[in-house]
Amino acid sequence: MRAPAPLAGRTVLVTGAGRGIGEATAKLAAEAGAFVIVTDLDGHRATAEAISNAGGKAEEHTLDVTSAAAWAEVVDRVVRTHGRIHGLANVAGIASDTDNLADQTEQGWDRLITVDLKGPWLGMRALLANFLEAGGGKIVNVASVAGQIGMPDVMAYSAAKGGVIAMSRQVAMQYAKRNIQVNVIAPGVIETPILGDITEELRALVAANTPVGRLGVPADIATMIVHLLGPTSDFITGQVISVDGGMTAQ
Repeated sequence: MRAPAPLAGRTVLVTGAGRGIGEATAKLAAEAGAFVIVTDLDGHRATAEAISNAGGKAEEHTLDVTSAAAWAEVVDRVVRTHGRIHGLANVAGIASDTDNLADQTEQGWDRLITVDLKGPWLGMRALLANFLEAGGGKIVNVASVAGQIGMPDVMAYSAAKGGVIAMSRQVAMQYAKRNIQVNVIAPGVIETPILGDITEELRALVAANTPVGRLGVPADIATMIVHLLGPTSDFITGQVISVDGGMTAQ
């Protein structure tokens, strides 16, 4: 028997889809039957081609998530071609190696807040009119456990991710009666390029301090994102779901 395709007939836009969690989300959404709008500044073409080669449906668009004009252009092109967008996964994000009170610069602070907080806001705003006209839509914003608990060397990153959580809850409440569901995924420590070149010793230490005994992988997060973009999540909104191997349960 053929596996069900919960996102069949749906168009889903994924940011940061050139690598890591965004790439995994785009591919898994396509496996679930979605037509995936694969966006990023780099790597998105390879992701779209991989989806097409695997029998899925995708198209790639270069998108700077910090630009309102870029968002408007991409959303307009997609809506004109496909009629509507059913779901948005705001995955794009950055981190810094010197993100603490003593070492973070004003430029670094502004860059992190712009990409990690302003970017998701611009994405939600760009899709709102289409969602309202179509009678609903789904948004999944990727934050971090760093927006929930204190962690070293992620000051501006934590501020941005905490802002994503607060902003998402507000939007979820504002539009709940308009059939727009907004939820947040808070990943723990995930094996993605954003980790940088951490040492094996540090990786082992993080794994030892995670109850399940390992770091996460992008598919761990993508699975939950795709679920929240699908029809079985219609009664879930305004929630922050930690996918962290038990880190925040300690």
